[in-house]
Amino acid sequence: MKLSRRWFLSSLASSLTISSLTSCNSKQDTTKAAQVSQLVFVNPSNPTTFNYPLNDSAFSVFGFLYDGLISENGLTAELEPALAESWQISEDKKRITFTLREGLKWSDGEPLTADDVVFSYNEIYLNEKVPTGIRDILRIGTSGIFPSVKKLDLRQVEFSVPEPFAPFLRYAGGIPILPAHALQESVRSTDEKGNLKFLSTWGTDTDPRKIIGNSLYRMASYTPSERVIFERNPYYWRKDKEGNTQPYIERIVLQIIENPDTQLLTFRSGELDSFDVAPEGFSLLKREEKKGHYTIYNGGPDLGTRFLSFNLNQAKDSKGKPFVEPIKSRWFNTLAFRQAVAYAIDRETMKNTTFRGLAELQHSPLALQSPYYLSPEKGLKTYQHDPEKSKKILLDAGFKYNDKGQLLDNEGNLVRFTLLVKAEEKVRVDAAVQIQQDLKKIGIQADLQVINFNVIVEKLQSRNWEAYVGAFGGGGVEPHNGFNIWYSQGSLHQFNQGPQSGEPPIRDWKASDWELEIDRLFEAGVKELEENKRKEIYGKFQQIVQEQLPLIYLVNPLSLSAVRDRVKNIKFSALGGAFWNLYELKIMQFS
Repeated sequence: MKLSRRWFLSSLASSLTISSLTSCNSKQDTTKAAQVSQLVFVNPSNPTTFNYPLNDSAFSVFGFLYDGLISENGLTAELEPALAESWQISEDKKRITFTLREGLKWSDGEPLTADDVVFSYNEIYLNEKVPTGIRDILRIGTSGIFPSVKKLDLRQVEFSVPEPFAPFLRYAGGIPILPAHALQESVRSTDEKGNLKFLSTWGTDTDPRKIIGNSLYRMASYTPSERVIFERNPYYWRKDKEGNTQPYIERIVLQIIENPDTQLLTFRSGELDSFDVAPEGFSLLKREEKKGHYTIYNGGPDLGTRFLSFNLNQAKDSKGKPFVEPIKSRWFNTLAFRQAVAYAIDRETMKNTTFRGLAELQHSPLALQSPYYLSPEKGLKTYQHDPEKSKKILLDAGFKYNDKGQLLDNEGNLVRFTLLVKAEEKVRVDAAVQIQQDLKKIGIQADLQVINFNVIVEKLQSRNWEAYVGAFGGGGVEPHNGFNIWYSQGSLHQFNQGPQSGEPPIRDWKASDWELEIDRLFEAGVKELEENKRKEIYGKFQQIVQEQLPLIYLVNPLSLSAVRDRVKNIKFSALGGAFWNLYELKIMQFS
């Protein structure tokens, strides 16, 4: 699947929002834990590569190894200096000049300069021979033109874009800078098959000590299916106000534990410092909070979205067969039908039962934390549970009921469709079951199909589906993070997936007028740099989504995490999690 900006931004933070342990499973590590301050984080799987641009997994080592030119504050989402001490935007908004900190070094002690920045962008991220999803992040607007990057001097780099592009600073500035002295030769040479040597460089079979970074830690060792060990980077640039070197914690162990039940048991036994709390486990963990010497932090609603969606695609495959049965396609593409379904879903009950009250009703494609979020109080349309209103809307639209209370369309067809949901997430399945029950009350039969997520992805990509209970992970506060979802030609525009490169041609695909209006708004939003005008643009986008309901939003679980009280200076938020400020965390006692 083509990587989206949303995937990229969420993956940047993934290594710092995972759970942590206080001890390892080996005698050697336990002994070392008594000598140095350390945290042990949990990954559910092995890293797939040590080569950042080639990574396609959210579970990786890179959050500890690399910084970009700028960073995002985990509480406010404001941009802050990182490798660059400052930046300046030209008057025409088409050029950004970054000035690097003086004396920057790589984890092997070599100097980090503007040459590394230019190398990272021009020879890796913008290199068509390097298959990386990062390149999508750097495309400017719908034209897809890339920026130009040039060195001004050893500490200054200039980025130029063909047109003003509001998200560019956040996107481009946050991408990790890579070491030219270690990787340039592999990018400029090929193997006997003509492939760049870079593509086979820094795999997980590489000696971890040879992986060179620029962030808080550097790798010391890797044991597959067991752990990755990091040690503090002695050349890291960050210092506190008193001039002390950061981070304070000397050692990180990334423990690989696949089973979430095992993680919960380990936390309850006192071995974990942190644990992401699911709604079904909250009551148990809350009762043990004082005894377990931890605090459960509540960051408010998660930044992701959960929704019910219908397949609105009216196109045909290369053989002329409709992707969606025409009878059902007429229902799904009838606005009154989608709105009636929205009124039928009892989100309050879903919040209080499936999510144990640990959630908030969701009404918008944008996170509550985003400055562009349009609240119901400011005019965003909402759908409160009202099954009688649902029935009236359906009757007014030409549907009717038989003597068994079943809904029929105006041609007498029984309204019945298949509802997909992934099997791996219990709360999502429970939500789908409730949707099934709610729709039955207005005469609609939804046949639940609980299947493996990989199968669902295949169905979505092939357009072979009718209805789907899905979710998108949090992509931060920038609305354009959802571009691939909302742009009519986007690779994640699942509810009406258009033609995609590399696949068989499809026939008669078209985007609706409201989809094209969303396209126009997104195109306008990225060119507009005045904040109030951007808010107005994305406010209109949210109103269209809630009126047209391509995604019927459900509820959003709270972001909850239990962290041991011995870890100090936690600044928890849904945006950054518990460890976004890892550099300033301290452990007040060693285990």
